[in-house]
Amino acid sequence: MKEHLIIFDTTLRDGEQSPGASMTQDEKVRIALVLERLKVDVIEAGFAIASPGDFAAVKAVAEAVKDSTVCSLARANAEDIDRAAESLKPAKSARIHTFIATSPIHMREKLRMTPDDVVRKAVAAVQHARQYTDNVEFSPEDAGRSEPDFLCRVLEAVIAAGARTVNIPDTVGYTLPHMFGALIRSLRERVPNADRAVWSVHCHNDLGLAVANSLSAVLVGGARQVECTINGLGERAGNAALEEVVMAVRTRQDQFSCDTRVDTTQIVSASRLVSGVTGFPVQPNKAIVGANAFAHESGIHQDGVIKHRETYEIMRAEDVGWSTNKLVLGKHSGRAAFRKRTQELGIHFSSEIEANQAFQRFKGLADKKHEIYDEDLQALVTEQTHARVEERVRLLDLETASKTGARPSASITLLVDGKQVEARSQGDGQVDAVFSAIESVAQSGAELELFSVSNITEGADAQGEVLVRLRKDDRVVNGQGSDTDIVVASAKAYINAVNRLAAQPAERKHPQFADTV
Repeated sequence: MKEHLIIFDTTLRDGEQSPGASMTQDEKVRIALVLERLKVDVIEAGFAIASPGDFAAVKAVAEAVKDSTVCSLARANAEDIDRAAESLKPAKSARIHTFIATSPIHMREKLRMTPDDVVRKAVAAVQHARQYTDNVEFSPEDAGRSEPDFLCRVLEAVIAAGARTVNIPDTVGYTLPHMFGALIRSLRERVPNADRAVWSVHCHNDLGLAVANSLSAVLVGGARQVECTINGLGERAGNAALEEVVMAVRTRQDQFSCDTRVDTTQIVSASRLVSGVTGFPVQPNKAIVGANAFAHESGIHQDGVIKHRETYEIMRAEDVGWSTNKLVLGKHSGRAAFRKRTQELGIHFSSEIEANQAFQRFKGLADKKHEIYDEDLQALVTEQTHARVEERVRLLDLETASKTGARPSASITLLVDGKQVEARSQGDGQVDAVFSAIESVAQSGAELELFSVSNITEGADAQGEVLVRLRKDDRVVNGQGSDTDIVVASAKAYINAVNRLAAQPAERKHPQFADTV
């Protein structure tokens, strides 16, 4: 019988640390429920002490999730651990994940602590957490740059203190696959009580090796938990991508003596939800969940696939949740068909009012677009979710003009704080003119950091999805909009970002909380 490889998802904690990827409490719960349907073993819901908002979100996830273990991160001190334990009280199954840095540079420059002090704090933290639960995980932050002898000392001590999972993080993505696999194997061989804990890994993608390092740790080192995120979301270059780890293990069962319990047919749905909530589009050539992951352009490849799928496909698109027949709805479809298909896609509405609003948006889209695809429905619901922020500014009307040899212009009508306002502006292009017109009214004072356009489906009447990222001082927000007209979608996205900036500022996390595994 295959051993169980535990999948620990940290999309809601480490993934949220990506600039601009902050999630509301409702969005966190929505993603957590999709992760539960995905059959993820552990959901790290947040860093409870970071802010009252983070505490409330962890608690809300703990209340909502029944089949997965819910975890909160905590530094190696009593205050953090107490706060984590309090947030996890509603959980059917809870875990406290505590950590402290162990690399020479972190101990010397950040903690200003001696190795002996670090060992004492690590042990005390695990012992304190054990007062609340037997399910305690410990991570030596920056293990990838820590001295192996000291790692062995710390890990032996925390296992003796009651840690039942020990996680080895490559916090800065520094290691190479052959080195990391060998490190995990060496630690498991050298730590005397290694058999009393599950060995886990948490790899970052700074060198593009997070998945490779994770798989090496499992295959060579014997790790039996992988910490990862949907779409590889995470700070800096991201984390190990859950979908890639899971499908590599599932596809290469000839090499792995373990397997996950993940329902892989839910992967694409989870990917789209996380992309929609965070505003981080998935690149077309992304493994497993990218739009081109199962597409074939080359005539040689097409001929091979037609003759026998496995000539160029090592897994079935359906096995990860891609639909073979995406066309399901049109303007004549009724409410029942709409609700049935959204449920099949893992889309659940919080109220009948929300469902009715989504249906009306669907009807409006169907008048513009003859054929409605699954991707259109996902985008429609995502846009509605993003629009939940208080709309200080709302788009009423938009008209653009562009003529060879003349600067493009835009005339726009907005509803601002309940009053109708008109503005006109010119720009280097139609979108630039629209943004200038909106900014002349909204006066957000923000800097445009990112403007990204992607098509949701194919065809001349396809919807375009636009992501706008604005920065004001140290605050970063993403705005999203979709429409069959790219200029309109751009206006929607910019206005959505402006409204997010104007909303009550999110609770700032103290800078000291930025240091995590």
